Amino acid sequence: MVTTTPTDSKAVRFNYIRDPAEIYRRSFAAVREAADLSGLAPEMEDVGLRLIHASGMPKIVRELAFSDGAADVGRAALAAGAPVLVDVEMVAAGIIRDRLPAANRVICTLGDAAVAALAREYATTHSAAAVEFWKPHLAGSVVAIGTAPTALYRLLELIGEGADKPALVLGFPVGFIGAVESKQALSEHAGGVPFITLHGRLGGSALAAAAVNALAGERS
Repeated sequence: MVTTTPTDSKAVRFNYIRDPAEIYRRSFAAVREAADLSGLAPEMEDVGLRLIHASGMPKIVRELAFSDGAADVGRAALAAGAPVLVDVEMVAAGIIRDRLPAANRVICTLGDAAVAALAREYATTHSAAAVEFWKPHLAGSVVAIGTAPTALYRLLELIGEGADKPALVLGFPVGFIGAVESKQALSEHAGGVPFITLHGRLGGSALAAAAVNALAGERS
């Protein structure tokens, strides 16, 4: 039996780009080259680019659905200082704080100590129960849902019940149970609230955060 130690092996060096700015520049140049944004409104192009960049899938923009003017509404809300309400910390972690135009608060209530008890009381998921704690922050907010269909369903129910309306809903729940249906519900029952969503099973925290990042920066 042969054993090796770190001094027995040769160090391997790879030739790769190390400069963050150059990686960023080349990445978005490659995305623009690969993307077909002809089906998007001009205001939605940056959102499409960010979603492609986050997923590595140029065809993902074919599944985008959005209400008229949604992206510009989201940009204006963020510029005015609107908080960003997210369903999970993974969405919060993906939002680039330096891009937020007004040092906007990013709020995730999933970890609130009262969520578990409320979920048991309502016989629902923690994600849906956590949405109840959005109520004081909903008016004029930007909501980014990147994991839980139940959170999106509960938000739509609250809007239907007369809760304060967010400025924009970014609906990107992912998975095999409820994701397709909840996003379709957003398209059909948003109660007049502007929205951006991605039809089908695709979604996730990275995409929800990418959409926020697209709206937070200036249009390119």
